[in-house]
Amino acid sequence: MKKFAARALLTGLIAVAGFASVAFGTAEKASAATQVSLSLVSIGKNYIGTPYLYGSAPGTTSTFDCSSYTQHIFGAMGVWLPRTSSAQAYMGEKVDRAYLSVGDLIFFRTGGAGISHVGIYAGNGNMLHASSSKGVTLSNINTSYWNKAYVTARRVL
Repeated sequence: MKKFAARALLTGLIAVAGFASVAFGTAEKASAATQVSLSLVSIGKNYIGTPYLYGSAPGTTSTFDCSSYTQHIFGAMGVWLPRTSSAQAYMGEKVDRAYLSVGDLIFFRTGGAGISHVGIYAGNGNMLHASSSKGVTLSNINTSYWNKAYVTARRVL
């Protein structure tokens, strides 16, 4: 009976420890979509179809490049972002790709040596971004192109 009780206690402790490591170990990295992040994506979707123009001026909403788009959408929520994607990559807290949450900024290297593209994670493997070929659009980040180009993600909300 003592052997059974000891085994049951040990099994219970292992189960609790395992649950605690899952529950508490990922809680710091994962974040559920919030009302604010859902509002951010909703505002961002209003601009789908807006044409792309590299170097689009801040405050302009008739055209966007990737970083002017993210700067404008976050600005609408009262969050200041710098003008370029490479500068935006230093804002907020770094997020592992496995723990992306709606509203996170995601960064890519689409040419050259450094970060050259930014989008807003919209959930379900999609991002809102200003594409040079399609303007503001929703794209799946799990394609081979975006997988290869992925660099990092940041949480600023």
